[in-house]
Amino acid sequence: MIAIMPMHFFDHLLALPHRVRAYQNGASIFERDDPVVWYFAVRSGDARLIRRQEDGAEVVLQRAGAGAILAEASLSTDAYHCSAVAITSLKLLVFPKKSVLKLLAHDVAASRSFATHLASEVQNARRRAEIMALNRVADRLSAWLVWHDNILPPKGSWHQISDEIGVSKEALYRELAKRR
Repeated sequence: MIAIMPMHFFDHLLALPHRVRAYQNGASIFERDDPVVWYFAVRSGDARLIRRQEDGAEVVLQRAGAGAILAEASLSTDAYHCSAVAITSLKLLVFPKKSVLKLLAHDVAASRSFATHLASEVQNARRRAEIMALNRVADRLSAWLVWHDNILPPKGSWHQISDEIGVSKEALYRELAKRR
């Protein structure tokens, strides 16, 4: 018997009519409370979902790179609950929300693939919450490394880890220096 690999949800989306939009680093993709009309998948580059706090601080809710779906939960709401910004030059595949909902309503394989995708995202969110619950920078970094096979990204990208584990860049760099 031949095992058939299920399609990734991104691949199901590609069967739908869509267009490509390009964004420059720092560009707004959508803002909190904007109506949800479009559904986004990252073709290349990186985007962040952020929640701006009253004091001006930003909380990163999602970092989406190539192959990722941006703001999956937007399918079940009329307005975005956060903002999205490009953090590099970015190309997004843009799908009408109505088309994605119709796909999920009528294609069992696509619905299963979407459920699998969401389950993976829940696991990632729980992992990040566990890391953020640790008090010491050393413990947060150690936990992050466990989940990334003890492999750091290239040196110029280390600041991204500080965002993911909720510490200042300086605190992260001090901890990395201690480990050398």
